[in-house]
Amino acid sequence: MTSTMMTGGNRDRLMSNKLNSKTDPGQPKVYQIRIKGHLGSQWTDWFGGLTVTPEENGDTLITGPVVDQAALHGLLKKVRDLGMPLVSICPVESGPADTSERIK
Repeated sequence: MTSTMMTGGNRDRLMSNKLNSKTDPGQPKVYQIRIKGHLGSQWTDWFGGLTVTPEENGDTLITGPVVDQAALHGLLKKVRDLGMPLVSICPVESGPADTSERIK
């Protein structure tokens, strides 16, 4: 019986290759950030041009393309600085359908 041991470096490299095969690293990923409480559209500039949409349930959706993880963390710092509770962060899957209808 033979045993194969995978070192941490190899495991990480294999995992990252698998993830990269499903995404296009040249394209920003669209995220929806949901916060508790209403923000008006005047906050669009503060959030770098992302769409700010108050919802009927009292939440606000902040939606748009985010170029990388560093930019996502920057957005989350802005949410933190508002002092409003973060409800969720969801990547919006792109597909053959028109995503402009999904993120309004």
